Amino acid sequence: MAEALHEHLTGFASDLTAALKALSESSFAPHEVKTLRSFSAGEASYYLGVGDGYLRKAHHEGRIPDVEMGPGNRRKYTAEQIDQIRHVLAETAKNPNQFRPGRRDLATEDMQVWAFVNFKGGSGKTSTAIHTAHALSLRGYKVLVADCDPQASLTTFFGYQPEIDFFDSGSLYDAIRYRDQETGEGPKPITDIIRKTYFPNLDLVPGGIQVAEFEHETPSALSRGELPVFFDKIRDCLKPVRDEYDIVILDCPPQLGYVTLSAICAARNILMTIIPERVDMASAAQFLNMASSLTEVLHENAGVGLFDNFRFLLSRYDTSVATQVDLASFLKDLFGDAVMKAPFLKSSAVSEAGISQQTVLEVDLTEVKNRKTYERAIHSVHEIVEEMETMIQANWGRSA
Repeated sequence: MAEALHEHLTGFASDLTAALKALSESSFAPHEVKTLRSFSAGEASYYLGVGDGYLRKAHHEGRIPDVEMGPGNRRKYTAEQIDQIRHVLAETAKNPNQFRPGRRDLATEDMQVWAFVNFKGGSGKTSTAIHTAHALSLRGYKVLVADCDPQASLTTFFGYQPEIDFFDSGSLYDAIRYRDQETGEGPKPITDIIRKTYFPNLDLVPGGIQVAEFEHETPSALSRGELPVFFDKIRDCLKPVRDEYDIVILDCPPQLGYVTLSAICAARNILMTIIPERVDMASAAQFLNMASSLTEVLHENAGVGLFDNFRFLLSRYDTSVATQVDLASFLKDLFGDAVMKAPFLKSSAVSEAGISQQTVLEVDLTEVKNRKTYERAIHSVHEIVEEMETMIQANWGRSA
């Protein structure tokens, strides 16, 4: 006899949620939180923007706090110590701005919002967003990363289990939701949603399955004329923290829905990941066509859609595959400077680190067998971030 599908789906959802919770409790110690490894002197120098010799001399002269010595009498720096040293060096340097890459004048230098977008999953969008967020925070910027995807893959990188931790509340949805017609409950301040992370200078707005409700509720909200309208939702919810951060990274869902459009309207910088493969390029063309039509309507009727930078980022780029190399060259010839010079290389290190919800920047290189593979992946991330920094500094009217 035929049975109601929704009853089966409800049962499956309930059973899977309970099983995941049990698995979590058996796999992780209660209240276990992620921590960040220590960094070598070479890594600390890079993130501080100084040479190895400069750092050694500063230690020798007692100008900066000393740190723990590791094997081989080599210094080990925590991310907190790197941040502390950055502030000490800024106080004594002839050019303190050398160590202050973030906003210096809140009145004239706006918080920069970057939306990471793509029309389909598997493009490396979330991986790129989380790697750049980690690297920018280590470089000294105050970063807020917002997971706008109901699947909440980015949120898992911070040690959370969204299907459990943010199933009912605590996600971006709470900050952009519409007012409930029965209870009168409305959106919460974004400050109630933001979570501190184990990276200094990096905070998180978690994602979760409830974010999908925004897609379902928006048509009804539009019909009754509720304000703010969907395209202003993310932009408005960020206003209370615009003096707290240098950069906001929005990791968008792999679809062009209301959440993605709201993120695009909130951002003045858009980074679109694209794998140099025919099927991915065709998907990108679809995304661009749809986005252009929708943003044209929003621009003409609501005055939104101005931007500072739109860039394509070649992602999961395998330089050993001739067709990818040829298509990458084709894209660069077609779009010119709109294609970032630095690609995000395909790497087993990125996949390997991702299994344990880590970026390659988090992995202790002394504990891996394929160290050179990790170093190449880290170098790829650093090149992308340096290129982004050039745009960030230019947006603030500074030279690179």
